[in-house]
Amino acid sequence: MKIYKDIITGDEMFADTYKMKLVDDVIYEVYGKLITRQGDDIKLEGANASAEEADEGTDITSESGVDVVLNHRLTECFAFGDKKSYTLYLKDYMKKVLAKLEEKSPDQVDIFKTNMNKAMKDILGRFKELQFFTGESMDCDGMVALVEYREINGDSVPVLMFFKHGLEEEKC
Repeated sequence: MKIYKDIITGDEMFADTYKMKLVDDVIYEVYGKLITRQGDDIKLEGANASAEEADEGTDITSESGVDVVLNHRLTECFAFGDKKSYTLYLKDYMKKVLAKLEEKSPDQVDIFKTNMNKAMKDILGRFKELQFFTGESMDCDGMVALVEYREINGDSVPVLMFFKHGLEEEKC
């Protein structure tokens, strides 16, 4: 299994356990699912509830959301009220990623520069339909993942988008 981490913050963003696709060699699209988890719903296989332990009627907590977001503790970010503020963030972030690329993977610089502009024009055209998520540290200087709901086979599917060159792979 591979874990993909933000190269700036070190936050875990997603794992290769989800269905994913690399678009234009610069953006990973990770396909999530909407789920609901019961907080205290832990059942051990073969365990037998004791007759002495009657249910005390405690409140059951639950959390709902996109599995990738919940599993990797991503946090929704409301820092971008308009396209202009997101574009400013993006320019600054891309400079940081470019500096890391020049240092560690100079062969990827041209691919990054060429394909990222095309990909971002497409994404910025859908700005109002996007949600933004940071890693667990909630550091907006790092990667801000994008989430868009798409109609796939009649279902509304959350598609998370991550910048390939802003990630490092860690094998587990």
